[in-house]
Amino acid sequence: MQYVIVGIGGQGILFTSRVLGHIALSRGERVVGSEVHGMAQRGGSVISHFKVGDYSSPMVKAKDADVLLAFDQNEAVRNLHFLKQGGHAIINTHDPAFIENPSLRKWMSDHGVTVHTVMGYDILKREMGGRFLFLNVLILGAMCGAGVGNVTIEEVREAVKVLAPAKFVEDNVKAVDLGYAGASR
Repeated sequence: MQYVIVGIGGQGILFTSRVLGHIALSRGERVVGSEVHGMAQRGGSVISHFKVGDYSSPMVKAKDADVLLAFDQNEAVRNLHFLKQGGHAIINTHDPAFIENPSLRKWMSDHGVTVHTVMGYDILKREMGGRFLFLNVLILGAMCGAGVGNVTIEEVREAVKVLAPAKFVEDNVKAVDLGYAGASR
């Protein structure tokens, strides 16, 4: 299973990779990955390549990713080329019309890619008082809710309980569940 996780600095991309890695390692699976931070400290692009299974290179090639997790819709568009035929993108969007863009729909159709959107910021604003630092785990919950990836919602909850700082565990688990419920299927 090959993942590409994208967003902007401060959105928790690296924590998301740690959660997926924890789950894979707890199953005894092999994990390799790589991160490119760019100008993350200034809200720049961050991309994490993450593979579970018998892989040697940490980088995901174009048209090889099974899953693209995008915490920002603009970063999603810049990185869709990583998805393979039959791949899935989980995209946090602030614009419900995003998925209706004719160019995007044509690209998806031409490449056999399925896009699942989640209005992560709206959900976190409504349900968690705008505490956007939980967007990353909300996206993991949305991935599970969409039936994408090779992890279960229970595994994500348990990994978050182990990896999140104690004072944020309850909120992280809540965000995972909100993402699961808010996923487009």
